[in-house]
Amino acid sequence: MRVRPELDPDVEDEAPTGSDITIYDEEHFVTYLRLLDADKEGADWAEVARIVLHRDPAFDPARTRHCWESHLTRAKWMTKIGYRRILVQAVEERR
Repeated sequence: MRVRPELDPDVEDEAPTGSDITIYDEEHFVTYLRLLDADKEGADWAEVARIVLHRDPAFDPARTRHCWESHLTRAKWMTKIGYRRILVQAVEERR
């Protein structure tokens, strides 16, 4: 890993969409985990956006919803594909 994950970082409007793990992803691993936990619990997206993403859905509902969807999609990608890339990167860094 190139950077340490942050516990409660601010987020961009949109999460990365590429096939590589980015520094942004590394900084937001905890954010992704929190989103996955909230999704599993069936938490209201607007409340999650306020608490985890630091966004106010009352101020800009469409932009906030897109931000939440984008980051949740990336979090799910990390559980299916991204984690493999993390393992490969870790092996390569040890060489």
